[in-house]
Amino acid sequence: MTVTPADIQSAARVIAGVADATPLVPSPFLTARAGHEVLLKLEIAQPIGAFKLRGALNAIAGLDEGDEGGGGTGAGAGVTCCSTGNHGRGVAYAARARGLRAVICMSELVPQAKVDGIRALGAEVRIVGTSQDDALAESQRLVRDEGLVEISPFDDPRVIAGQGTIGLELLTARPDLDCLLIPLSGGGLAAGIAVAARALRPDIRLIGLSMDRGAAMQASLAAGHPVEVPEVPSLADSLGGGIGLNNRLSFALCRDLLDEVILVTEQEIYRAMQALYYEDRIVAEGACVVGIAAILAGKVTVTGPTATIITGRNLDMAQHAAIMAGQDVQMGEYTVKGSRYEP
Repeated sequence: MTVTPADIQSAARVIAGVADATPLVPSPFLTARAGHEVLLKLEIAQPIGAFKLRGALNAIAGLDEGDEGGGGTGAGAGVTCCSTGNHGRGVAYAARARGLRAVICMSELVPQAKVDGIRALGAEVRIVGTSQDDALAESQRLVRDEGLVEISPFDDPRVIAGQGTIGLELLTARPDLDCLLIPLSGGGLAAGIAVAARALRPDIRLIGLSMDRGAAMQASLAAGHPVEVPEVPSLADSLGGGIGLNNRLSFALCRDLLDEVILVTEQEIYRAMQALYYEDRIVAEGACVVGIAAILAGKVTVTGPTATIITGRNLDMAQHAAIMAGQDVQMGEYTVKGSRYEP
């Protein structure tokens, strides 16, 4: 199996009018800091507040009664997934539009705001264990025991193709882009964007960004094969979770198509969330700002027009308010030290 540019073009037709054409806006602040134009792709404008709707819509649209999902009963029995929050929200939204049962499996680390958002879309929620691997085990049990169809958050060709429509939109709008800074978790977003971008601009720089605590894809790429990484609380909670030891697609695509992976600290994420709010007036999750954090920390050198994806806005607003006020934030046993924002 693989994902092709033609798959992404097909996905673009599937999601048209529902999850496409999100704004691409310049950031004068980041442009001044980087010395070259920096653009923000605002996936926070999606109906569910996150890019994950693209892949979920494409995957569920591809299901019919003839598809088999472990139990062999097809989509009629419903769909399931494991999620750190936003994928579950996308699956819940897409399933409701098709009149399908959706069961979303998540760990105890998922913020309550994301759990509540999924339930509000009519999906069933199962909280299982303390890692995405635990949630995945429950999702796979539902496939085996109840015949639901599993929609992987990152290792499904239709999900990857759906996320790749972001790359298609970026390079169609701005074919002169020199670099894309892509938040990196299980690799579905990065893989899809990379397939689309390489087809349109083979020489474009593609950089994956993640937090430096629990970055499973980065650890797997360094090892040369998928590995397990302890999952810990992070301001970039959407980037948590493993990539699956039996990863079929996203690992290989990220390995082959990304130029490099850069990690940022919780402190750098904290500051980038402040900068995005105070300079660009945007409220967004910590996972969205890893590209911005890398620019502000001097970890990436911008050499031409650059874009990053503001992936979602489904965050704990009390935590966001604390960060904007410069207060300390407790992430499990780890304290992110607060400070007032200064440009």
